[in-house]
Amino acid sequence: MHYRLVIQQIIKASRNPAWVCFTWLGMTIGVSMLATPMRFMAESITRPVALDVGRVVFAALNKAELLALVLLLLVVRVSGRSRDLWAWSSVLALIVVAQGAWLIPELAARTDIILAGAAPPPSHAHAIYATLELAKMAVLLYLGGRSLADCR
Repeated sequence: MHYRLVIQQIIKASRNPAWVCFTWLGMTIGVSMLATPMRFMAESITRPVALDVGRVVFAALNKAELLALVLLLLVVRVSGRSRDLWAWSSVLALIVVAQGAWLIPELAARTDIILAGAAPPPSHAHAIYATLELAKMAVLLYLGGRSLADCR
């Protein structure tokens, strides 16, 4: 009898978008706010190596975020709260697509120029990417918090 209650609670929790939001938020904070700055502070890593590793890491992060986005959209749909959460989920979709289709390729091209020994032309791509990262984290925090508040 007790295991049925546990299984019901697990099913109910898996239908709440909060777990996707907070997992995604943790992944983004870990890469963007912790690992990336630390890579440039390590004395044994040269700037070209740090840039090259960053290019690979952020391409992988974007793929993981696309997967998280699809999972979030599915969970929002089955949660029964699509109407309430769909607009914010769409904002996340726009951010992830903008980063993956425009900013990551542009920043990777700038890395190639630096690795070739030249100086890239001025660009706002890095500042835009960072701003979108902060916006994404804020939306994930809001969506996760709202999803938890709705399940009381």
